Amino acid sequence: MDRLASLRSDLAEIVGEDGVLTHSAGLLAYDCDALTVERALPAAVVLPKTTEQVAELVRFANQARMPYVPRGAGTGLSGGSLAPNGGLIIATTRMTQIIEIDARSRRIHAQAGAVNVDLSKAAKPHSLHYAPDPSSQGACTIGGNVGENSGGPHTLKYGVTVNHVTGVKMVLPDGEIVQIGGWEDEAIGLDLLGVIVGHEGTFGVVTEVFARLTPLPQSVRTFLAIFDTLEQATETVTQIIGAGLVPAALELMDRLALEAVEAAFKYGFPLDAEAALLIEVDGLEAGIERQASLVKGICERSGAREVRQAADELDRARLWAARKKAIGALGRLAPSCITQDGVIPRAKLPKALKAAAAIAQKHDLRLANVFHAGDGNLHPVLLFDDSDPDQVRRVLAAGDEILEMCLAEGGSLTGEHGIGVEKRNLMDRMFAKEDLEAMRVVKDAFNPDDRCNPDKMFPDSRFCYEAKRKPRKAAYGL
Repeated sequence: MDRLASLRSDLAEIVGEDGVLTHSAGLLAYDCDALTVERALPAAVVLPKTTEQVAELVRFANQARMPYVPRGAGTGLSGGSLAPNGGLIIATTRMTQIIEIDARSRRIHAQAGAVNVDLSKAAKPHSLHYAPDPSSQGACTIGGNVGENSGGPHTLKYGVTVNHVTGVKMVLPDGEIVQIGGWEDEAIGLDLLGVIVGHEGTFGVVTEVFARLTPLPQSVRTFLAIFDTLEQATETVTQIIGAGLVPAALELMDRLALEAVEAAFKYGFPLDAEAALLIEVDGLEAGIERQASLVKGICERSGAREVRQAADELDRARLWAARKKAIGALGRLAPSCITQDGVIPRAKLPKALKAAAAIAQKHDLRLANVFHAGDGNLHPVLLFDDSDPDQVRRVLAAGDEILEMCLAEGGSLTGEHGIGVEKRNLMDRMFAKEDLEAMRVVKDAFNPDDRCNPDKMFPDSRFCYEAKRKPRKAAYGL
């Protein structure tokens, strides 16, 4: 029996024949996440159904001295679920069970592979929902959300994943099954859960999640404000927050994004507008009209040429579908795109958008903006052809320069997409050596052999993906 057949046989004993992928055709679907310029083919992919199977897989990987990577739906944008060549991917996509809903306590318990939006669907009959709503919420998993501390448009008011997760069950890198937190709100002692949320899969494999549910708002008002300049739109953002309002969501789309969405889905967006804000306020019926009136007035005084209010729930759903499909629509304009995730102080939005545009122009790239304006979380989308090595080089250089600009303006490398392999070479620009060493000490306490999701987050990892960055055709000779 050859080595690959032996590996498949050993893994099949744990998860069954239908839970193992070793053929190259099946593995290609796992050679990257949504950051498609970073690729590495795993030796095998396994699809467990239980926490106990995950623990057996981790113990097997340790015995075989084989690196392994937890993976949810593969919607991440930083290469965080990329497996080193010869590594094992442990995919949670068959671990989709919603185990329990406690409506009285507003809690939900689900396996890590449960899709984000399915938590809200399950909670809706109880007039509850799971608030963090990444744009990929129709595909991304709750376990992946824990790994990245994911956000979304409505986290401006409701917070990110760490504000909603109350516990996890996970398999540590030595194969031990542990539960950290649970149904309760607060744990006594060290906040280990706060360390786990955002660990990017480097501390172990999360297999179950306990989370807090939020009541559906009594009333919602949704607006689309159209502007002739980006400056007017960004000034409106500042004015809304400065007025003491906390919208449920405050999103910006620029002209190229609006054009792409309109071409793809015919939502009736004006093609000559430079920017649009999607603004949502929610709360008690008694106060909603005051919030709505304030928002509309601020938009008009800031230069909006039109302020549309969603007429009903169907109209609101159409507006949000446009926002959440924007990146996909932009994908029709070029063979590939990279979405960055830097954060800047909100007041510096106009300056940052101009700087990002100048960087894209310098590298002869098209740039679109679709982002969470309310908290300054930029998502500049760089369009390129991933079969052209020169364009790949230029888009990677432009992405790094945009993130360096965010740091120079007092911001951060990432708001919700994580570090992964994409941004790790910039970590020493944001953190001092001592800070990085302190982080590594924590990581090593969980994962001393760096076998669990190796070569992520830290700039001094053993393998240099930056040196290997190349388009798919060059990587595989296809």
